[in-house]
Amino acid sequence: MPTVLESCVVMLEGQEGGTYDDILRIARRSEALGFGAVFRSDHWLPIMGARSLDATDAWTTLAGLARDTTRIRFGTLVSPMTFRHPSQLAKIAATIDQMSGGRVEIGFGTGWYEAEHAAYGLRFPPLGERFDILEEALQICTSLWSEGSTTFEGKHFSLKDAPGLPKPVQRPLPVIVGGRGPKRTADLTARFAHEYNTGGDLDEWTRRCGNVRAACERIGRDPESVVHSWFGPTIVGHDEADALRRAQQRMEHSSATGDVRAWLDDLATRNLMFGSASQVAEQVVALRERGASRWHFQVVPHPDDDMLELLAKEVAAKAG
Repeated sequence: MPTVLESCVVMLEGQEGGTYDDILRIARRSEALGFGAVFRSDHWLPIMGARSLDATDAWTTLAGLARDTTRIRFGTLVSPMTFRHPSQLAKIAATIDQMSGGRVEIGFGTGWYEAEHAAYGLRFPPLGERFDILEEALQICTSLWSEGSTTFEGKHFSLKDAPGLPKPVQRPLPVIVGGRGPKRTADLTARFAHEYNTGGDLDEWTRRCGNVRAACERIGRDPESVVHSWFGPTIVGHDEADALRRAQQRMEHSSATGDVRAWLDDLATRNLMFGSASQVAEQVVALRERGASRWHFQVVPHPDDDMLELLAKEVAAKAG
């Protein structure tokens, strides 16, 4: 069974500025500290910061990490199925899995950020259609990774005798489904995913995971075979004053104004880990007691070494 630290993920928002060298520095430091994984978002446009910030491509940077790191796992949380044809995504992920010796994971989602679709000329269908696209993409990708060849005829995609080569090292390649939906998200997780990822406060997170467990039971899958993970903004300091200083940095990155405590209170109503290492460790433990076995700590702006060491040497140690 992995330790708490090995179950902790450093979650980066690559659309919020920074270069590949910045991501590599964080990945190598996270690897040295013993984190289990470094993930990044898959967005083409800044969400929190100014549009003038660099928004690096997710899968290109993961290909770099495949060769420039040695142990740590990595992946996307999550890749919108509106961005790429599933055959292309399957080939990219399998290739990077080979390049890394079997360390990649892939998060699937419907896509939600309409502004990035408009900016780059991507079609943004209604939500029901996006779920249909997600379902077909999951069917296609998992088949291409596991079957000798794939023939598929759907509403949005069709394949004929696609060999699905190269195959990933990992069989099966770990699939994560992320989202909040009570029905289709839960059903797709039960059918296709190794891990279900969502946020929310403790009760909301628990309720969403309960939907996934019920969906597993409906199709005869062992609910305990799904990893349940938490994702959300994480602001940790040596003490409350230090945590507030870091919160101010995040608020300023988001171009928000006003009192930082009021801004934090608003975040906390939705999804937030905040405070000293001891306080954040208590939140990690509370989630574990509800069934969480992985934690994706979203850190914006990119974390410095001090933040990484606090998470690894204080938060994870106290939670373990």
